[in-house]
Amino acid sequence: MSHWAHLLSAAAKVNLLVLVVSAVFSWSSLSDRVPEFALTKIEESDIKDDSGKEPITEDDADPEDLEVFYPTHQWQTIRPGQAVPAGSHVRLNLQTGDREAKLPDSENGKRDTREERRRKRVDVDSNSFTSQELKKALAKLKESEKAERKAHEEEVRKKFRPIEQLKEEFEKLNVKMETDYEIMVKLISKFNSSASTLNEKVAALYDLEYYVHQVDNAKDFLSMGGLRLVIDGLNSTEATLKEHAAFVLGAALSGNPKVQIEAIEGGALQKLLVILATEQPLAVKKKALFALSSMLRHFPYAQQQFLKLGGLQVLRSLFRQKGMETLHVRVVTLLYDLIVEKMLLEDSQHGEQTEEKIQQYRQVKLVPAVVEQDWCVVVSNLLAMPEHDTREKVLKMVSVLMAFCKDRYRGDQALSTTLSLLRSEYEELAAEEQREGDKDGYFKELLGSVNTIIQELR
Repeated sequence: MSHWAHLLSAAAKVNLLVLVVSAVFSWSSLSDRVPEFALTKIEESDIKDDSGKEPITEDDADPEDLEVFYPTHQWQTIRPGQAVPAGSHVRLNLQTGDREAKLPDSENGKRDTREERRRKRVDVDSNSFTSQELKKALAKLKESEKAERKAHEEEVRKKFRPIEQLKEEFEKLNVKMETDYEIMVKLISKFNSSASTLNEKVAALYDLEYYVHQVDNAKDFLSMGGLRLVIDGLNSTEATLKEHAAFVLGAALSGNPKVQIEAIEGGALQKLLVILATEQPLAVKKKALFALSSMLRHFPYAQQQFLKLGGLQVLRSLFRQKGMETLHVRVVTLLYDLIVEKMLLEDSQHGEQTEEKIQQYRQVKLVPAVVEQDWCVVVSNLLAMPEHDTREKVLKMVSVLMAFCKDRYRGDQALSTTLSLLRSEYEELAAEEQREGDKDGYFKELLGSVNTIIQELR
């Protein structure tokens, strides 16, 4: 019995030995097979390394310290400091202890070659660039750009001169930018100098007229004493000096109350009326009428003084003088503007300043003087003039005077005949405008003015 027990014990030992040998053989066999069957753990690129820390990635490390790892479809060892592209398969080889990575396989079993195509497209060598190589390449690029920029700057320098050089050249040529004030000082000095010739004085006045159109320049002109000199120039025996002096005065007066006040206090109004009332060339009277119009507009005090000095009679005398026909419509336009500006002010909403100005205008009895001096007929007679522009201005004046001259107009047979002729003429012209497609033309407007006057006189 003990003999069989001994045999069983020996057999068990033999079996155990066979089992151990088989196990060792199997382990050795497995270790020699392809690495895919090694004891590995397939991980993504976010696995931890042996120290338990997250591996360094492109987002965590300094780009200059990274050496890029370019994976293929075969497992490759990742060297320390290499950055693994996102999406790569990473594993820890338990046999060698190295971290390995490769490109992921596509779901349909085919290799995803996008990364390879990218590498070919940018012509990246399989041996990755070091940070020093990248720095050198970037430095070369910067040097190339700097060289191109310098070449461009050199080309610009050849085409254009520097501002410093231009300034030096201007200084050599004695070119100096002058202000309007400085220019006017020189012009006034030239006009006032006894050494200046007549032509030089006229040229100075001609240039001054350009500058004093501006309100601020006109005020400076006043402070320089230029206004006083120009007013005195109205007394000159030289017609050309009178003409240009009146021209400068009218320009300085336009829309400038301060200059208007100084001018009327300086006697300019009287001097202008003398020029208009006496024998003078047409050019002189034309400029004098321009200066008078600039002084009177929107200045009720000057309008009042104008009437007191007999200014309306002076203007009336121009219609009796030969060769002054071109001034007639200018006079009518002036009177029309003066009457209308008073009417508009009276119709406006009253404020404290407006009420004060209305009181000033109430002192101006212009319309009664116009009716008394029979301007009604003087104005209506101008409708016989052939120019449409003149007729337009006269028709406006007749319409304004209608409220005061209606009885006089109703008894004027010549006016009735003229209005009938104008209506026939403008009916034809307006019809022609309509045939040409202009429904609201110029002649239709004139026809409307004529018909309105005819209707009011019935």
